[in-house]
Amino acid sequence: MQKNKAIIFVYNANSGVNNSLLDTAHKFLNPKTYECKLCELTFGLISEKRKWKAFRKQSDIEMVFLHKDEYRRKFKSKFEKLYDLPVILYQDNYDLSLLMGKDELNQIEETETLIEKIKSRV
Repeated sequence: MQKNKAIIFVYNANSGVNNSLLDTAHKFLNPKTYECKLCELTFGLISEKRKWKAFRKQSDIEMVFLHKDEYRRKFKSKFEKLYDLPVILYQDNYDLSLLMGKDELNQIEETETLIEKIKSRV
């Protein structure tokens, strides 16, 4: 990928250790009501999923990972529309476009499917 281009992954979860612990407990105790499919596809209960981590490390695509509070702080003043989360965005210099929205992410069941969709669109 060329310089000044990146894929931005925005989780529907807040940053911080306490939030991470609460999210882990929620995923374990009541996974059907957990509100971040992107988290489910890329992370297990404790750590990053192996297939996702391998894809991320082997890829030449610049990837940025943000929690919803970080995303809102960073982009609210620059872009009119804040997307429903989770979301995957594509940044090309100063342009930000939707790569994969919440509804599409919610339909994905396997990490491999997410990886293939990303590869086919970038």
